[in-house]
Amino acid sequence: MEISGKIIHDLGEMSGVSKAGNSWKKHEYVLETKDSYPKQVHFDFFGERADQYPLSIGDDIKLSFDIESREYNGRWFTSIRGWKAEKADGAAVSQAPVQQAQPVSAAPVQQPAAPQQPDFGSSATDDLPF
Repeated sequence: MEISGKIIHDLGEMSGVSKAGNSWKKHEYVLETKDSYPKQVHFDFFGERADQYPLSIGDDIKLSFDIESREYNGRWFTSIRGWKAEKADGAAVSQAPVQQAQPVSAAPVQQPAAPQQPDFGSSATDDLPF
């Protein structure tokens, strides 16, 4: 899903270690839509995307995201997890790593496969206006 608006709050980065011993990181923001009745939307970038999409207050962006819900102690919590951000003019916000010139060799160099975004399928939330 996608939503457009302006970043109005940068809530900072959080990190920690899971029960399984894996380290994790997320960066949280609040976006305000430009509708006639603006909505404020809290979202985060998790893992490597926390560093990949640095945003600043005042940035006009188009956010691609997934909605996730999980149960904890009998209560349900829902989060909006961003997976891509683009400036309003269409330019990507990401900090692409600088690539070094590779020496020419006789043997081909195998590149690692790009990570795949999981496909959660469609849900009843696909029809929501935001």
